[in-house]
Amino acid sequence: MPRILVTGASGFIGQHLVRRLAESGYRVRAAARQPIVFDDPNIEGIALGDMSRSFAAEYVVRGVDAVIHAAGMAHAQPGIPDSAFTAINVDATRQLARAAKAARVNRFVLMSSVRALVGARYDGVVTEATPPAPTDAYGRSKVAAEAITAELLAGSNTRWTVLRPVLVYGPGVKGNMAALMRLAAQPYPLPFSALKSRRSLVSIGNLLGAIEHVLQSQAAEDGSFIVADHAPVTIADAIRALRKGRGRQPLLFPVPQQAIASALRLAGKSELAERLTGDLVADASRLRQTGWTPLEETAEALAKAARH
Repeated sequence: MPRILVTGASGFIGQHLVRRLAESGYRVRAAARQPIVFDDPNIEGIALGDMSRSFAAEYVVRGVDAVIHAAGMAHAQPGIPDSAFTAINVDATRQLARAAKAARVNRFVLMSSVRALVGARYDGVVTEATPPAPTDAYGRSKVAAEAITAELLAGSNTRWTVLRPVLVYGPGVKGNMAALMRLAAQPYPLPFSALKSRRSLVSIGNLLGAIEHVLQSQAAEDGSFIVADHAPVTIADAIRALRKGRGRQPLLFPVPQQAIASALRLAGKSELAERLTGDLVADASRLRQTGWTPLEETAEALAKAARH
């Protein structure tokens, strides 16, 4: 079976991805900042070092058939200068893409984000045709990484694919989704039944299926694709599913959406207010047209994540 390099192997997506690829029969080179020891003979753990500086990209891509570049700096970390996002999300991608091209690696998959296109909310439906208008350093760095990938690999033997997942959830998730899951785990009633804003999510299982699909699909070569579950959900629906997974009643009561948003902004949580009360609906039909199907339904996958 092909050998796949996965960067960011210690991260939320990377940990799930390494296991999934090995279970599917691939040989995996799992690269992280610090070396990871695996008990699976099909997984080779290597140290990637500090990606904010020059690293041995030629070494890590040597002998692999495909690269899945999932390493990077997440937007959930506050107080980080723009230069840090540029160094890790842009410059490191440039080094890795150049090395993959020179080594004639067959496939390069860049894990980007829907935040390369829009901010925390969007009035409309996000598609691949949506003009990129990121609202923070994280999103801008993802747009730049996408452009570098396409520019460096254009016309080469290395076919490339950019994946733009929406908010990912599943066992072990961190950041905003983890905060929502902790909130749903509390035993007291929550004032969210009146929240009607819709958010697109993607389960880790559906995202892993998308990654495996683009590794093998000619229809997904040299293009960018949004990744999302079949349909968006409201925050209230998400909490109901999470609580169902823990065997609890929903325990939701109504408070006007505007009142919740105002209270959060007064508390200095403007982005959380945007996420709870604003829409962000993304359409993944372009990826589905290449043959990918999200197998997990959102409510069931949220309940499963809560159980774990």
